[in-house]
Amino acid sequence: MTRELFLLAVLDGVSYAALLFLVALGMTLVFGVMRILNMAHGSMYAFGGYFAATLGMWAIAANFSPVWSFVWLLLSAVVVGGVMGAVMEIVLLRRIYHKEQVLQLLVTFAAFMIFEDVQRMIWGTQPYFVSDIVNYLGVIDVMGITYTRYQLMVLPGVAIVVFVGLRYFLKYSSIGRQTVAVAHHREVAMAMGIDAKRICLLTFIIGSMLGALGGALASPTTSLVPGIGADMIVLSFAVVATAGLGQIEGTLITALLIGLTRSFAVYLFPEVEVLVPYLIMVLVLLFRPQGLFSVAQARRV
Repeated sequence: MTRELFLLAVLDGVSYAALLFLVALGMTLVFGVMRILNMAHGSMYAFGGYFAATLGMWAIAANFSPVWSFVWLLLSAVVVGGVMGAVMEIVLLRRIYHKEQVLQLLVTFAAFMIFEDVQRMIWGTQPYFVSDIVNYLGVIDVMGITYTRYQLMVLPGVAIVVFVGLRYFLKYSSIGRQTVAVAHHREVAMAMGIDAKRICLLTFIIGSMLGALGGALASPTTSLVPGIGADMIVLSFAVVATAGLGQIEGTLITALLIGLTRSFAVYLFPEVEVLVPYLIMVLVLLFRPQGLFSVAQARRV
């Protein structure tokens, strides 16, 4: 492998890991607090991407500067995550909080299939792709490799800001500490006067926004087609399962591990590129069923 290919694989891996981390972080946050594995999380990614692309095309037609694309990307994540997350939590999830996890899995999977059809009804089957922000930021030379500034700086930068901001929020804010208390033991938290219902609603909205943010940030570099949410939810699940459910720091490290491994597989063994994340997940779960960063706990009966 040449030096240029090695460097290109590293840059591709870090860029891809940033998107993977944002989506997986939303999923693991929801599971950590609410104990629900949300299979409809991939729909937030898809809706976020489609909505951002739609706003981007409207902005181009209205002659807005490409600088405004940053606003459209963030606005898409807030609108999609806020509206879809709130509606789904209030209308659907509150009815199944105390049901079996298998039922929760099936209900969220059914919601995912419904959202897939809604996407086709709204945006059809034609690919969507708006890259004006990537063209506006241009490219940069990295040790002889020409790479886009958007993928090199914006994507990893947003992922780091989100990670640090979420850790700060959970550790130092009143709502964040209440969220941690509900995550540790909901009944005890409620006995202490914490409104667990409100915390769960806020957590699900934040988790949905993170999924939608991943889709919105991917829209300038990815052609959006039906089924893109399914691809991302499977990969995100591989990251979350490998790291351990509910592990925020572990999700960051695992997303980077899987992103880099997948990127190197693209250049060295392209025929197994799709399999690599799942091979890592299987190997980890065989030896550490609780994931790389989780500690095995006694089961309450």
